[in-house]
Amino acid sequence: MKQYKILNNDLTMKVKKSPIFVRVVMFLFTFLFFLAPFLGMFVALLIGNKFHIGYIIGIGLFGLLGFYMLRISLWNTYGFESINIKENGVLYEANYGWFKDGKRSLELKSLTFSFRKIGYDEDNEGVMVIGEGENELQCVTKMNIDELKEMIHQLENK
Repeated sequence: MKQYKILNNDLTMKVKKSPIFVRVVMFLFTFLFFLAPFLGMFVALLIGNKFHIGYIIGIGLFGLLGFYMLRISLWNTYGFESINIKENGVLYEANYGWFKDGKRSLELKSLTFSFRKIGYDEDNEGVMVIGEGENELQCVTKMNIDELKEMIHQLENK
């Protein structure tokens, strides 16, 4: 199954889902990061401790960690990248399934596609790079090198 789809000037690259066990553990920890500080505060207040600023700090800290874990969990379950290719640049957006990152626009003099190997050599994986030098966009979806070459070939022949 291909990880990408090209429709007119829109490229969509889908992230390979993590194994189900890994996703269950990630969502469990995400849920616990959100629930634990509230549960801890509730139990502490029940046994007679007084309310103090530490509870708010704990809720805030664990809320940030929980949000970060939620992003990672959603990315590994529903994530995909959308790239709208224009004559003078690209419009990039990462989609987590439940929410999206801000759109990023990149103006390019010449539209070039390449790939960068990532990870171990035996994994044979890489990421697509649009543009070159300081003015480049590196995607985050890891794909097989052969599939990347095929996708780049299709994009260059449009």
